[in-house]
Formats: sequence, structure tokens, C-alpha cells
Amino acid sequence: MAGGGVVLVSSSIVRPVNSSQSGQTKIHLTPFDLSLLQFDYPQRGLLFSKPDSDFHLISRLKASLALALEIYFPFAGRLVKTENLEDNTVSFFIDCDGSGARFLHAEAKSVSVSDFLQPDGSVPDFMKYFFPADDFKSCDGVSVPLLAIQVTEMKDGVFISFCYNHMVADGVSMWSFFHTWSKICSSGSGFSHKPLVLKGWFLEGIDYPIHIPVSETERSPPNRELSSVPITKEWIFHFSKKNIIDLKAKANSEIASSGDLEVSSLQAVSAHMWRSIIRHSGVSRERETHCKIVVDLRQRVNPPLEKDCFGNMVYLTSAITTAEELLDRGLGEAALQIRKLVSSQTNETCKRFAEDWVRNVKNLKSGIGSKVGDTIVVASSPRFEVYNKDFGWGKPIAIRAGPSNSISGKLSLFQGINEGSIDIQATLWDDVIVKLLADVEFLEHVTIA
Repeated sequence: MAGGGVVLVSSSIVRPVNSSQSGQTKIHLTPFDLSLLQFDYPQRGLLFSKPDSDFHLISRLKASLALALEIYFPFAGRLVKTENLEDNTVSFFIDCDGSGARFLHAEAKSVSVSDFLQPDGSVPDFMKYFFPADDFKSCDGVSVPLLAIQVTEMKDGVFISFCYNHMVADGVSMWSFFHTWSKICSSGSGFSHKPLVLKGWFLEGIDYPIHIPVSETERSPPNRELSSVPITKEWIFHFSKKNIIDLKAKANSEIASSGDLEVSSLQAVSAHMWRSIIRHSGVSRERETHCKIVVDLRQRVNPPLEKDCFGNMVYLTSAITTAEELLDRGLGEAALQIRKLVSSQTNETCKRFAEDWVRNVKNLKSGIGSKVGDTIVVASSPRFEVYNKDFGWGKPIAIRAGPSNSISGKLSLFQGINEGSIDIQATLWDDVIVKLLADVEFLEHVTIA
């Protein structure tokens, strides 16, 4: 690996301390997991100041990772594919065999924290080299680790990034793991941690393991059309606490006649981004536009699951309207559409999705977005606490998303460093970003450094 001033120093496998005690648990995969078979590994990273040289950074991180993997043992497992010759299908499960996670140690001695944190919000191109995944998809988990970590030592900072197989875990589980790892590292030893609670959510009437047509599990060939697709860029948009309060008040004032319904801060911010991006994407007014939202199902199924149970319990669902209605009916109506969509995700909708999916497994390779700019995807969540992850030399100073599922319109929402604020890392066509940065209506509710 080389590029962007990043040089790979070492690559190793870190196994759980007592890998023989990982339980040899076999984890079956649900329709929600398997629908992500062709998804890229999500990638996230935290930027820290540089610790003192006597901290022994790499050895401490690896030792504490081995302890954390003992608790979060599925991350040290592997995806197993079984061929079902009787019906020309395949099945998958997670074998918690203690094979371990990939640990990359890299250096970028010429890159400083100030190079990372561009005051205008732009994300430098070299940042992609600070993440560990090399075009990994969930289906690749049969041959690559389910979790990879990259620690890049910079001129005056450290960037700790990760990628993980989305069929094994979601953001709730990943950030819980990351928090435990940081606590073990900062304390210098393991600590009393309750045993991991696996999600254990399986629908009656569905046979496991689920059989999937072979054609749906093969990797898609490289897309030759991509050369004709406009170039995307990454940009950070900051919403201060005041920006968010104002947006929420504006949205709710516009839907005051809708009875007792009130939209949340997150729904108002998402609607503002949706309307602003579609306004500048060149989409015809009669065309349908989608706002895809990642919904956590833990508390929506019946009986509800533990809020922090381990596994993947999210899926994508879409608010749909025409570009004309989205732009003409105002912020409040767009936010209300998102609110109604989220509220409609009940135990019954979960069951219906799962049962329909098993009956008709198809389009696993279709991806999450669109090549024509009519879709936004709201991923991650500002509810995830990211700035309390202290490995022993101080808290993070920034968070970034790495390249994965990078279609125009992908929005990664993060907790801002200031209380009550939200940062959105947007992947958008270059010309859309240029237009957004000149859009007075959009910028009225965004804080530009």
C-alpha cells in the first residue's frame, strides 16, 4: 500500500487472547444480513493528536485489540459459504473460529492534522489511503477478515480507522466494540465486561440457513459505465446547535396543520439536505426521488431486543416523492415524509420484508444508490458517541468516513465535536457541491468555518 504519503509498515493478524474459547459459535444470517451481501465494508476513522513516544502506541493497541476481540468474538470469525447442490444455491453463516482481525500499521510522516482538517470543509483526496479496505464487499468475508484496523502515524497525529463486514454488525455494535477497545487500551488491562448478547432474532417460518441463488452471490464485474459518470467529491457540512434548532422550528412551523405530528432535529436536517441536493442534481421535476434511511430495528420488533445486542439489525427503507413535490411543498413536508417512513417501521413491516426477501431473492447487486442523482442515502447516526473514545492519550479531534458504497448522494451523519451539533460528510458530484456552496437558502442553515 502506498499513496497520499501513506506507507505500510506492517500487516498482521490479531487473534482473541483465548481464541480457543471463542465458543465455536455458528451465527446464522437473517434476510436483513444477507440483503447486504454485495455491500462494501463500511469504513470510519478517528483523528487523534499524537501520544508521547513512551506510550508504545502500536504494541498497546494490538494487545488491547486481542482482549476486545475476546469479548466481541464474532469480529474474529470468518464467513463460510456452503454449496447446496440439490437446488444450485449457496448458504452463508459466520464461524466464530477465532481466526482474528487484520491490523495494519502505516506511517504518513509528511501529513499533518491541519492537512486533514481543511477549513472550507473539503475532504482531501489522500484521505482514502488512511483506511484499510481495498474494495471489500460482504461476500468477500469468506477470504478476508470480518474486521480490519489501520493505525496511521502522522507528523503530529494518529488516525485510527476500521472497516467491517456489515452482515456481522451494524453501527451500534461497531461503535460499542470500538468503545470497549479504547477503554481496555487506556486502562492497560481487561475489565469486567458482561458477556456479549447476540441479537438472536429469527423469524418463525423461515428455514435457516437461507438458500440464495448462486448468480446473486457472485461479485459484479467492474462497471464500465463509471467512466461516463461525473466525478464525486467528499465535503463536510457542519450544522451547529443553533442551525439545527432553527431548521427544526422552520420545519414544524410549516406542518403545524398536521395535528400533533412533530418532526425531530435529525429529520429536519435530513430533509434540508435532501431538498438542497435534488435542487442542484439536474433531476427532472416529474422524476421520483428517494431518501433512503437506515433504520435500527432492535426496539421495533416484538418482543423488542436489547438496545445494545450485537449483530446487524438495520435495513434501508425509502421515502419517495417526485422532485416537483419535494421542492415545491417545503422543508416541513419533506421532513414529515421521513418521519412517517421511520414511524411505519414496525414488527409487521420487518416480518413482511424478511418473508418477501426469502421468497424472492434478487437484485443483491443493485447497490444502494443511483447513477442519475435522484437518490440520497442517510447513513450512520449523530446518536453514536464518537468523541468519548479515549485510548489513553486524549479524545478524538475529528471523525471521517472512508470510501465505501460511494455513490453521489451518500450522507454520513456524525456527532459534531461541539455539543448538540451534527457533521455531515457528503459524497456528491463535483458540480453539485459547487452549487450548494453558492446556494444562499442552503447555507442559511449551515455553518461554514
